[in-house]
Amino acid sequence: MTMLTAPGSAPDASPDERLTRTHPMVRLLRRPEIGALVAALVIFGYFSVATTSFLSPAGAATWLYSASLFGIMAVAVAMLMIGGEFDLSAGAMTGTTGLLVGAFTTQWGMNLWFAMLLALLIALAVGAFNGFLVVKTAIPSFIVTLGTFFILQGLNLAGTKLVTGQVAIQGMTLVPGFDAGKAIFGSTIPVFGVNLKVSVFWWLGITAVASWLLLRTRYGNWIFAIGGQLQSAVQTGVPVKRTRIGLFMGTAAAGWLVGMLSLFDVATVQATTGIGQEFIYIICAVVGGCLLTGGYGSAIGAALGALIYGMILQGIVFAQWDNNWLKAFLGGMLLLAVLVNLSVRRQAGVRA
Repeated sequence: MTMLTAPGSAPDASPDERLTRTHPMVRLLRRPEIGALVAALVIFGYFSVATTSFLSPAGAATWLYSASLFGIMAVAVAMLMIGGEFDLSAGAMTGTTGLLVGAFTTQWGMNLWFAMLLALLIALAVGAFNGFLVVKTAIPSFIVTLGTFFILQGLNLAGTKLVTGQVAIQGMTLVPGFDAGKAIFGSTIPVFGVNLKVSVFWWLGITAVASWLLLRTRYGNWIFAIGGQLQSAVQTGVPVKRTRIGLFMGTAAAGWLVGMLSLFDVATVQATTGIGQEFIYIICAVVGGCLLTGGYGSAIGAALGALIYGMILQGIVFAQWDNNWLKAFLGGMLLLAVLVNLSVRRQAGVRA
């Protein structure tokens, strides 16, 4: 099966001869992340000219930080979407993990590092639960993770209020070891005069690892296979169930990481943290070239989609526009990305 030996390419593009006859520039333009790259350059150029704050050291650090948090999750969600699944609990998971660490340490005196490990294990268990239900029951992942989303949302709100009497966890700076944790998850690193949050480097690292997994490993072949040609994947011995469960655990782990990055940056976490952001992750992945039908996309594209969102989110503020325009931009970006991806899919011979 051609797709299993060509991760990152159009999963149903048969005979390699057809691709070899195509001009290299045409093949480049068919890459899933190219549209997002062009859009990112246009948006970067516009806000650089339209505002004075966008390219300032403080301004650049702000939109890069915002993009990094969305980017980490968007990359994990993109991998899951390439595998043909969705995770609507991804946003709530970022808040859940932060709340768990905050409650374990500030309310019950648990060791910070053990609390972080325990929160990670709980996140992985939720991810495995989502994946297990999907592969065992054949219920669409949209429904399964929507249910998980509401469960987590309820637990975050009711549980936090039950434990603390309010809807936030505070006092993290008083927890022993907080400064050491902040050095890993909440520090600032100066680069060419720009004080970048460490989350930016986590984002770049996660994107690089995800790209390597998708394009250079057998596991990446499996992801493209189950998302693009499930029946063929089963017939060729791809461990479909194990791969899918692993992808759901991956989004949960990413949620834990973003939860820690947020927690150690502001030293507090709200019970509503992450609620509603799951759709933004999906939009970033789609803008980055992922097909809603699975089997096509890239980690770099998802990272670029998050960069676009981060630049627009802060660019609108710098330009002093009404913040409500952000939603209009998101809707327009999603529709345009779907249309562009559909056109590329048809040209590349990818079946839905």
